[in-house]
Amino acid sequence: MSVLENFGLSASFSLQSSSIFNTETVIAITLFMFLLCACIVIGHLLEENRWANESITALLLGLASGGIVLLVKKGYSSKLLVFNEELFFIYLLPPIIFNAGFQVKKKQFFKNFSTILLFGVLGTVISFCLISLGGFLLLKKIGVTSLDVQDYVAIGAIFSATDSVCTLQVLSQEETPFLYSVVFGEGVVNDATSIVLFNAVQKLDLSDASAMTALSLLGTFLYLLFTSTVLGVVVGLLSAYIIKTLYIGRHSTDREIAIMMLLAYMSYLVAELLSLSGILTVFFCGIVMSHYTWHNISESSRLTTKHSFATISFIAETFIFLYVGMDALDIDKWKKSEASAGTILAVSSTFLALVLIGRAAFVFPLANLSNYMKKREAQKMGWNRQFIAWWAGLMRGAVTVALSYNEFTDSGESSSSMHSLMITCTIVVVLFSTLVFGSVTKPLVEALLGRHARQGASDVSATDITSLEDLRILFMENRDQRENGGGDDTNQRPRGGGFRLMMRHPTWTAHHLWRKFDDKFMRPVFGGRGFVPYEPSSPTGAADPSHEHYESEEQ
Repeated sequence: MSVLENFGLSASFSLQSSSIFNTETVIAITLFMFLLCACIVIGHLLEENRWANESITALLLGLASGGIVLLVKKGYSSKLLVFNEELFFIYLLPPIIFNAGFQVKKKQFFKNFSTILLFGVLGTVISFCLISLGGFLLLKKIGVTSLDVQDYVAIGAIFSATDSVCTLQVLSQEETPFLYSVVFGEGVVNDATSIVLFNAVQKLDLSDASAMTALSLLGTFLYLLFTSTVLGVVVGLLSAYIIKTLYIGRHSTDREIAIMMLLAYMSYLVAELLSLSGILTVFFCGIVMSHYTWHNISESSRLTTKHSFATISFIAETFIFLYVGMDALDIDKWKKSEASAGTILAVSSTFLALVLIGRAAFVFPLANLSNYMKKREAQKMGWNRQFIAWWAGLMRGAVTVALSYNEFTDSGESSSSMHSLMITCTIVVVLFSTLVFGSVTKPLVEALLGRHARQGASDVSATDITSLEDLRILFMENRDQRENGGGDDTNQRPRGGGFRLMMRHPTWTAHHLWRKFDDKFMRPVFGGRGFVPYEPSSPTGAADPSHEHYESEEQ
């Protein structure tokens, strides 16, 4: 077995091997390096094109490469690339999700956290139920009769998983910060929810299903949500404390960067070992590291980590879409399905229709429910934003493919023609949704939101700051009046006003109270801008004015 085969890759070129390297492995790696370079160059040339992005470019290149290999092999599968969910979940997904948490604008993310949880948890459950039920009712009419109930339930979990990776490509954090934070944040929680549901389905005894089964599933998810988040926060705080206490950067900037990377990756692996959600763990680990750890390292390391994490994430994203594109033309799967083109088209269309309906069934009702709970018009999701949130979440990607392989294959090989059909139809849905929905999203954002998207976001931010200042003033008034020993009448009015403001604006209140707690208790222990003492040989440089620039970026 070659090293590459252990990662799910294998080449089958009949070339003579050298005494040191396996020639097949070298050829496969060289091909993928060439394709990655081609994706970067083509992506650069298409940077200003609103219809294309790196994801679509990589997917098309993967399809083209797979087609060329098929022609060279005269219609026989080359097995140049065999999809392996272990490669995806262990090696490719963690750096992408970590970098997303590390680079995310935390204020925008947590301000919309209630909406993100509403979409990511409740919305995913609604989509899961509708897709499972729809598949059970419709696939039998097409002629798919050999699937059992557990397969239909698994299909619901598989197609409920949105493609958070592609969301990074089609939505801009700078131009549409609200939509980016909601859709991407929902995608991260959605992927975690879908994987939890999928794993629960594998252990579910549907012959004895009852209301207690549903309650047990809900309890399991809440447990995983809480423990996975806590684990990510703990590992992030541990990295901040180690680097702040030991001043590792005084002797070697390489060591402080290495310990950040290793602890971040370790958080994902530990979560998986404990059967938790590694996606949530590494995402929140990235958020905590950007808030504390990043400010404790040296100036050169701060610049290096930002670019290193982004580069590794970019390469992993590109590789994933190349991976899926080339695997789509594995001719053995298509032959083993023993299905006509009409059957494949009918099943794929059914899956796609269920995805459309399942997402619409929760985006529009839950968005209006969220609007009802918000008092300020600037915070509400209008119909234009709701439509874009629905559309941008329709893409299905590598998570869907990986779960499909997990359900319908055994050691990478499908056990029946029907299972092969499910895999091929899953790939068709992924290709169509990424190419069509992904390419249209940017023009759709411009058409529905126009050039005022960024201006609208700025207005909302300004409103938030004003309201937060009002909140601070009310807190200060209450404190001053208590210290001056004013009468009962004068004390009651400000306290009542402050309480009403907190009830009307719980998000701003929570942000204000968190900042006070963070400044008083957390930053003195774990570091961060303004609380780590500056020393000429220390890695912090807290007194360095350049920190202001970096602090503004994380907002």
